[in-house]
Amino acid sequence: MDDDLLDIGEVARRSGLTASALRFYERKGLIEPAGRNGLRRTYEPGTLERLALITRARDAGFTLAEIAELFAAKPSDAELRERLRAQAANLEARITRLAFMRDSLLHASICLHDPLVECPDFRRFVRSAVPRT
Repeated sequence: MDDDLLDIGEVARRSGLTASALRFYERKGLIEPAGRNGLRRTYEPGTLERLALITRARDAGFTLAEIAELFAAKPSDAELRERLRAQAANLEARITRLAFMRDSLLHASICLHDPLVECPDFRRFVRSAVPRT
């Protein structure tokens, strides 16, 4: 076996994914094995970066089909670029909501007000999340 190639078990361990997930991504055309070492699939080391991108994109709400489009994207894909901008805006809104929740929970973890939901600071956090019309 080529010394640079990683077998499926090593890729699974290093990526934090299961071997079945790797085979699934392979069936979907998102990754490609470099060959086999006996019965075990082997992969180029660069597959780990590709898997990291797949994982982050899935965490961000991308579908596998969207991820496949991203891998095939060309500089001239204006429609895809617009969808990516829209997805980035959605992520920014989600980050804002999550930051609000983080700040609320951190305050709640140290607040001594009884009951907690009546705490003026906690209520200020909640009011800041109420949509304005």
